Amino acid sequence: MSLRILASASPGEVRVTLLQDGALVEYWVDRPALPDGVGDLHRARVTALAPAMAGAFLLLGGGETGFLPDDEAGAVRHGAARLQEGLVLPVRVTRAAQGGKGPRVTARLSEREAALAAAATGGSAPALLARGPGHLLRLARLHRDASLTVDAPTLAATLRGVLGRDRVTLARAPVLDDALEAEIEVLAGPEAPLPGGQGRILVHPTPALTAIDVDAGTAAGARDPAAQERLNLVAVQEAARQIRLRNLAGPILVDLAGMPAKRRAALAAPFEAALATDALAVMKGLGPLGLLEVLRRRTHPPLHEVLGGRMAPVTAGLAALRRAAREAAANPGRVLALHAAPAVATALRGLPAALAAYAAETGRPLALHADAARRPGEESIEEVSPRAG
Repeated sequence: MSLRILASASPGEVRVTLLQDGALVEYWVDRPALPDGVGDLHRARVTALAPAMAGAFLLLGGGETGFLPDDEAGAVRHGAARLQEGLVLPVRVTRAAQGGKGPRVTARLSEREAALAAAATGGSAPALLARGPGHLLRLARLHRDASLTVDAPTLAATLRGVLGRDRVTLARAPVLDDALEAEIEVLAGPEAPLPGGQGRILVHPTPALTAIDVDAGTAAGARDPAAQERLNLVAVQEAARQIRLRNLAGPILVDLAGMPAKRRAALAAPFEAALATDALAVMKGLGPLGLLEVLRRRTHPPLHEVLGGRMAPVTAGLAALRRAAREAAANPGRVLALHAAPAVATALRGLPAALAAYAAETGRPLALHADAARRPGEESIEEVSPRAG
């Protein structure tokens, strides 16, 4: 099995892919200004005990409220410093805030984390002590045998300082080719075509669960049972792939196309086999309503929450910033202006580090123009004179 990690950096964002034998199996987005917080080390204060929930609520650095389960309190629960309101203790975030719930934390720290917390200054006030690793570094450490290629010199230098020079390859061109970009584009929307144009699956996340619907269209041979079974076999394999790519979590229900419950049961085993490489997913079987049921552990926010869809102002703005940076690199010396919907322009102005990275990379700042006649996704990039920019 061959594993490759490809990371493409652009102002405000690093897009990370994991390829297994050339096929895309994981996709992550790192936004340094908008980290998900997993792995962050905090000095926290207990604000309320919650016996009914078997845990306690803590105030973290930055004012966020986290939840510490009793079984993650470690020595604090059983040692001299009993878990009580007002207690200050170091914790690490183990699950990102998502779905309206705050982050989950643990007091079971490594020796290194405990030493960092002990050496921290600032008294007893809740504070962020150290950021956790981003997705790129996490994947590189998890898959030590995977090759690692990035397309930004600054990112390469940072990674070489952590992982060693021989581990990181610097590409002179964008590492994500057109085929990968097309696959990534699909992940931003609710629809994924099935291989061979046989139909599609529709992904519908809700706060409580994610529903995946197999839509046969005209491909299933209408009432032909054999054709339906073939299509649904392809569909469960693609559903397993999309679950991992989109980092879906919690209960996941899959509604197959046009098969009675008795025949659907035969697809539970192929679905479970397709999920076998996903360490977070557990196949629960065929439910009483004829739906295939999966439970997948939550750690990082699912992709739809990170992106907010193609037309989310931040996502549309960073995509436009990426296009502008590539256009500027292809035409050195040009001063560019980005014309965008007011919400997109506002989102980018709220990411000053991304705009500064663009200016540092291209040698010139990007002129931002809010256009009330545009909607997110309708951005355009135009050349202007230095005086006009």
